[in-house]
Amino acid sequence: MTERQKYELLNEFKGFELRRYAVCSVAEVESDASYSDASQGAFGSLFQYISRGNSGSEKIGMTAPVIATTTSGLDSKAWKIAFVMPAGMSVNELPHPNNARVSVRELPAQECVALSFKGRANAELCKKQEELLRSLARSAEFSLSEETRIARFDPPFKPGFLQYNEIVIPLSK
Repeated sequence: MTERQKYELLNEFKGFELRRYAVCSVAEVESDASYSDASQGAFGSLFQYISRGNSGSEKIGMTAPVIATTTSGLDSKAWKIAFVMPAGMSVNELPHPNNARVSVRELPAQECVALSFKGRANAELCKKQEELLRSLARSAEFSLSEETRIARFDPPFKPGFLQYNEIVIPLSK
């Protein structure tokens, strides 16, 4: 089973969860494209990085999810696509990417709301799920950031109706 990003479940609400994500390192690519184009364009560069395309020629374990992040709404043309690095790997321990498009950074520990859903994580389905999560969280009196993360856990060749995904939104500070 693929290692998953670590979090602590703080509370369950009708339709969503409140989680505290642990500090983690990511390798990411910034893109000025639509969600679909950004995801497709970044995947190869990120996969190359974990497949010895780095200064140490090190193979880095694949983890889940692949995270697409925007702060400009899901119709945005400003995305960051990231692979979460295996737990315990700090940014200082990660080899330098050979590809200049790839950067590594640390995501801080933070509290987020999350909604799980099945289906191919296309822009239309993700937008619908994001709107639902924001509505549910507002009803529960949470103050949310502008950031939205689409977390995809399954490979693209898995049948769409079986794919597991999440919308994750950090709480505002």
